[in-house]
Amino acid sequence: MRFRCLLLAVCSLLTLAIASAQNIIETDTLIEVTDSVASDSAIIAEMAGQIADAHQREIALNLEIEQLRQQLQSADSLRRESFRSRIDSLRAVTTPAWVVVGEDSLFRIYAKHGGMSAQERATRASQEINQVGKLFGLTPDSVYISANDFETDLIYGDYTLVTLTDIDGIWAGESREDLAQRVRLIIVEELRQLKQAHSLWVLVRSIGSLLLIILGLVVAVRLINVGYHRLLKWIDRLAETRLKPIYLQKLEILDIHRQLVILRWVAKAIRFVMALVVILLAIPLIFSVFPPTEKIAKSIIMYIWHPCRDILVSIIEYIPNLFTICIICVAIRLLVKVLRYVAEQLSQERLHINGFFADWAMPTFYIIRFLLYAFGIAMIYPYLPGSNSGVFQGISVFIGLIVSIGSSGAIGNVIAGLVITYMRPFKIGDRIELQNVSGDVIEKTPFVTRIRTVKNEIVTVPNSFIMTTQTVNLSQSAKDFGLIIHCDVNVSYTYHWRRIYHLLIEAALDTRGVVDDPRPFVLQTTLGNDYGIYQINAYIKDANLLPDVYSDLNVSIQNVFNREGIEILSPHYISTRDGSPSTLCNEQDPGLVQETLRPQSTVRVRETVST
Repeated sequence: MRFRCLLLAVCSLLTLAIASAQNIIETDTLIEVTDSVASDSAIIAEMAGQIADAHQREIALNLEIEQLRQQLQSADSLRRESFRSRIDSLRAVTTPAWVVVGEDSLFRIYAKHGGMSAQERATRASQEINQVGKLFGLTPDSVYISANDFETDLIYGDYTLVTLTDIDGIWAGESREDLAQRVRLIIVEELRQLKQAHSLWVLVRSIGSLLLIILGLVVAVRLINVGYHRLLKWIDRLAETRLKPIYLQKLEILDIHRQLVILRWVAKAIRFVMALVVILLAIPLIFSVFPPTEKIAKSIIMYIWHPCRDILVSIIEYIPNLFTICIICVAIRLLVKVLRYVAEQLSQERLHINGFFADWAMPTFYIIRFLLYAFGIAMIYPYLPGSNSGVFQGISVFIGLIVSIGSSGAIGNVIAGLVITYMRPFKIGDRIELQNVSGDVIEKTPFVTRIRTVKNEIVTVPNSFIMTTQTVNLSQSAKDFGLIIHCDVNVSYTYHWRRIYHLLIEAALDTRGVVDDPRPFVLQTTLGNDYGIYQINAYIKDANLLPDVYSDLNVSIQNVFNREGIEILSPHYISTRDGSPSTLCNEQDPGLVQETLRPQSTVRVRETVST
C-alpha cells in the first residue's frame, strides 16, 4: 500500500516537472520569435513572391495535364473506333463460340483472353454454370459483378462463371458494363431453370414416370404376345377351312402345309417388328425422364429418326427417276414384243425378206433383244440410286472384270454359235455327222448344240468345237441331191457280173426308202483271189431313216440272193462240196417269214416315230 502511494507521488512530481519545463521552453521560444520577426520580414516577402510564382506554374501545369488527358482520350477513342471497324469487318467471317448449357445457347464469345481461345472460354463458362446449377440450396440472384479497369467477372460464391473484357464489349456492340449486366441476367435465368430441373420434386416425378414407362412396356409386350397366339390360332382355323393348294396351270406351287408355314413365319415377323418398335420407343422415353440423361434420349431418337427420314426423303426424291426408269422399261418391252412378233412371222415363213432365211429369225431376234436390254441398262444406270458413288462404280468394274476373265470360253462359244447360225451348216432336225457322233440336231443354243443319236443318246457339243471340226449334213445332202447309201457284197466268180448287177439293183429297189430316180447303180470295187466285191449304191431322200434303210437293204440283198441260189462269200469261209449243207437260207424254215418281217416292222415303227 505504501509502495503504491509512493509510486503515485513520484509520478505526480514528474508530471509537474515536465509541465514546468514546457512552459519555460515556450516562453524562450516566444521571446526568440519576437526578436526574429523584425529580421525575417524581408524573407517572408521573398517567400510570398516564390509562392505566387509556384501557384502560377501549378496552374500552367494543370492546363498542360488537362490538354494531355484530352489528347489521350481522343487517341483512345480513335483507337477504339479503328478497332471497332476492324471487328465489324471480321464479324461476318468469324464464327463465335456459344456458351451452351444443356440444350440452351446462352451468349456468344468471339475473342480470346488469358491464354484461352474463344472456344475454350465458352467451354469453361458452360462447365462452371452447369456445375453451379447442380449445387444444393442454389440462390440464382446471388450472382454478382466484380469489375476493375481491365475486366469484369461474374461470380457466384467461390465460382467465377465468366470473365468479360472491353474487347468482348466491342464484339457485342456495347460497353463492358452493359454486356456484364445483360450476361448476368441470362445466367441468373439459366440457374433458375437448372435449380428447378434438379429439385427433389422433379426427381420424384421422374422416378414415377420411369415406373409408368416400364409398366407400359411390359403391358405392351404381353399384349403383343397375346395377339400373336390368337393370330396363330386363327391361322390354324384358316388352314382347316379356307386354305387351298395354289396351282400354276397343273403345277402345284404351294400346298396347304407350305402356306401354313409361310403364314406362321409372317406372324412371327409381325410380332418381332411390333416388339422392336415398342422397345425403340420406350428406350428414349426412359432416358428422357431424367434431366442428366435427357441428352442421351434425344441422341437415341435422332439415331432412329435420321435414317428413317433420310430413307423417306430419298424415296420421295427418287420418284421422278423411278418414273423415268419405268418409261424406259415399258418402251423396251414393247419394242421387244414387236420384234418377237416379226421374228415369229419370219421363222414361220409368213413374212419374207429377200436374202433373209427363216432359221435366222429367232437367233437374230435374240441378239437384238440382248442389245436392247444392254442399251436399256446403260440408259437406266444413271438413274439408279448410288450410281454416282465410287463404291457402286468400283463394284460394277469388279464384277465386269470377273465376268470378262471367267467367261472367255463361254464368250467364245457364243461367238461360235452366232457364226454357226449365220453360216447355216445345219438346222434343227437335220441328221449330221460330227467326228464319231451321228444323230439329229434337237437344240441349238448360244453356247452348245445338242444331238440325239440313233440310240437315243443326247450328246452336248460346244459350239466352239463345232467351229473347229468337220460337220457333214446328211439331211441337206439327201434333200438337195439324194444321199447315196452303199453296201459291199462278196460273190464268187462262178456267177456272171451282169447277173450280180441286176440282182443288187433289184434288191435296192425293193428296199423301203430307196428312190428309183436317180436309179441305183453298182460298182465293182475289188477283184480278189476267190471272189469279186460288188458295191450297190442307191439314193434316199430322208437321212433320218439311214440306219433302217441300211438294215432293210441288207435284208433285201439276202432275200434276192437266196432266191437265186447265190451264196454270199462274206465272211470268208471254205466249203468242200462233199455233202455238207449249203450256206443258202432254207426256204422251208418255219421261222423264215417271221425273220423276214421283223426288220420291215422295225422300219415301219421307226418311220412312224420319225414322222
